[in-house]
Amino acid sequence: MSHFQSPFSRTRRQPAYDPGLTQQYAGVLKRVINKDGQFNVHRTGLTWRDVHPYLFLISASWPLFLALVLAMFVIINTAFAGIYALAGTEHIRNSHAPTAAGSFLNLFFFSAHTLTTVGYGNMYPDTPLANAIAVFEAFVGLMGFAIATGLLFGRFSRPSARFGFSESMLIAPYGSETSLQFRVVNRRSNNLIEVEARVLLMTVDSSEGKPQRKYVQLELERPQVLFLPLTWTIVHPIDANSPLFGKTAADLERLQAEVLIMMKAFDDTFGQTVHARYSYRFDEITWGAKFAPAFEIDHNGDLQVEISKVGSIEPAPLSQQIGRDEAR
Repeated sequence: MSHFQSPFSRTRRQPAYDPGLTQQYAGVLKRVINKDGQFNVHRTGLTWRDVHPYLFLISASWPLFLALVLAMFVIINTAFAGIYALAGTEHIRNSHAPTAAGSFLNLFFFSAHTLTTVGYGNMYPDTPLANAIAVFEAFVGLMGFAIATGLLFGRFSRPSARFGFSESMLIAPYGSETSLQFRVVNRRSNNLIEVEARVLLMTVDSSEGKPQRKYVQLELERPQVLFLPLTWTIVHPIDANSPLFGKTAADLERLQAEVLIMMKAFDDTFGQTVHARYSYRFDEITWGAKFAPAFEIDHNGDLQVEISKVGSIEPAPLSQQIGRDEAR
């Protein structure tokens, strides 16, 4: 009888779950996800070919974007002013001034008039070469402002979610047990529908004598809501099946625990799906508290949500199984 065993019949070792944040551990990490929702990852070894100008400008902050546009405007006009000066200041009528600096400044203003196609007429070229330079600058201006307008429109029209997260995550009573909770709210006036939440617990534990990150998806009481006009308290029940069962604040600190959150919703205004990320570390978990109401009914009978109260909490004693001496 042959003792050959097909490789397909052997039991394959299932790899541990990794959401894309690596299981390798080489030291104390501040956090996986920063407070602004960006991953705590710095890229090095990039070359100029790896930089995408449009992607950079569309995602840059507004102050940086406006500063770059203004800087490019000044640089281009300064460059063309220098070209006009090399071609001869006398060929740009009415640009002469008593000093060289004054003449150059007039050429800069003439360049700005030409680049923006304003054309006041107080200064104008009077030779074929000067006119050719002005025509080329007008072409550069048309192309440049078309690009700038497209970037500006792209920044305004890009859909993005602005979820408001509670300042702290809570260990709160949940019936006869306890739960891990945090609260979110839509900080904008647009409508978000089919809102989903996924929550991962990241810990650092020993595996074969080496520290290793582990990720466990936490089961939620309700992972999805159809609408989000008010606040939504997202709850993970801490029962016997929970990786947090029996854990204390000291245990979470030792494990360098961080709760990673991904929100997904459909933006009814833009007709597109939007995402948001957030995280809470072990030292951002408040033990023995619950969320205070953040909305009320006004005198007209309408619901009114107070955005600033999304993180408002009040004391709530925990059961003995949590360890009252570890509660914060």
